[in-house]
Amino acid sequence: MSHEPTIFQKILDREVPADVVLETDDCLAFRDVNPKAPVHVLVIPKKPLVNLADATDGDAELLGKCLRVCDAVAQQEGCGDAYRVVTNTGAGAGQSVFHLHFHVMGGRDMGWPPG
Repeated sequence: MSHEPTIFQKILDREVPADVVLETDDCLAFRDVNPKAPVHVLVIPKKPLVNLADATDGDAELLGKCLRVCDAVAQQEGCGDAYRVVTNTGAGAGQSVFHLHFHVMGGRDMGWPPG
């Protein structure tokens, strides 16, 4: 695995611009540059975790904070109680940036199954 900073770390370090919609002490939320829904925001922890498989029991509080930020973003973006939160773990599941991130998507009907 590369030791180069991910694009998300570069966004956290303010080396790469992003359309930030919400920031807390623990998380950053910004618009996806390739949206798949009218609302498509990424929520990332400021702690560099690769994905959920990289998280430990000690990260439980941080993960909860990330999910609360996901809900806050959905409310801020007008999704109400109709939105989807997705995270991919591993390349085989579609993870392309290896910094844990949650996709918050809404603004249209979401079909099922998603994949």
